[in-house]
Amino acid sequence: MPWWPRTLSLRRDLALPLVLLAVQLTSAATIEGRWHLFSPPRALGPLDWVLLVLGPVALVARRRYPVLVLWVTFATTLAPSGTGLTHVSFIVAFFVAATAGKRYPAWLALALTFVWTIWLAPLIYEYAVPANDALALAGWLLAVAIAAEATRIRAERVAATRASRQLDQRRHQSEERLRIARDLHDVIGHNISLINVQASMGLDLMDSQPEQARAALSAIKSVSKDALEELRTMLTPLRGDDDVAPRSPVPGLDSLPELIELTRAAGLTVEVKVIGTAPPLPAAVQLAAYRIIQESLTNVARHAGRVRVIVRVTYEHANVHVEIDDDGTARADGPAANGTGSGITGMRERATALGGYLSAGSRPDGGFRVSARLPLRSSR
Repeated sequence: MPWWPRTLSLRRDLALPLVLLAVQLTSAATIEGRWHLFSPPRALGPLDWVLLVLGPVALVARRRYPVLVLWVTFATTLAPSGTGLTHVSFIVAFFVAATAGKRYPAWLALALTFVWTIWLAPLIYEYAVPANDALALAGWLLAVAIAAEATRIRAERVAATRASRQLDQRRHQSEERLRIARDLHDVIGHNISLINVQASMGLDLMDSQPEQARAALSAIKSVSKDALEELRTMLTPLRGDDDVAPRSPVPGLDSLPELIELTRAAGLTVEVKVIGTAPPLPAAVQLAAYRIIQESLTNVARHAGRVRVIVRVTYEHANVHVEIDDDGTARADGPAANGTGSGITGMRERATALGGYLSAGSRPDGGFRVSARLPLRSSR
């Protein structure tokens, strides 16, 4: 371990001991006769001067060794002259030890100080302490103990609040990273899948149907442009520039027609059914519904091929139901068949975060179904 005096701080470790040393020595040299507690004034001897210096010097180590410093300063209160100046360092050491959680040694030292001042010192040096003075000293020491305890409790509450805020901050950061990861997965996975399908179609039709190949290339251009815009929008907060406005609005169910058209261009037959009247939807619900449909269509294009897909959006008073059915047979087994793929996990996390639920799995009559219920008001 490094030698601890090298780490001493002038402000935190040395300032208070230096002030107390100056105060105690100056007071002892000028008005010492007024600083005896209850005993008759007696001249200071060499040992008294040593104890007056020892108390403040010991306080230099008060943060590292609060109990040891407490007992050293308690020993300085046993000055032969009966001076009360040494008690100043002791009270500071008591306060430090008590607020640092060393309550029992601090209270014991305070009780021994009272016993020494009121009973043992008068017995040894043959003088009496009036009952009123003893009660006044007891009240004063009790007030010091209460103040130290109140300071300790307040410090613990502040530390607990700070720790709670740090935990909340870490949780928010973790949730934000998870949200960005889900969005990146959905955007990149969906658009790359569409680009892959369109590129394959273009290669197949380049010689036989050049017009269709040109349409596939146009679709690739459109999909890649939309993907880049959405990625810029998502990554803007990571730059830490709050003044930069988003490049495009957060996607929602009002962006569903564009998503369906891009998916149809990839060779899927997509039918959309909307049941009910759309109420005002929170942005989080809009985004979750859009991402669930987007990821579901991506999974169909990736795993089921060119099949027929039905997207149902049902608006109710308190919920939005989203259901995506396909009649493909390519997902007969594996994680996607039983709803445990990474994309499906992300969709389920989105629904759960809003207080809803999502189920995904093979249909009894063939194909695959993703069904999600998203409450308009979060129950969490």
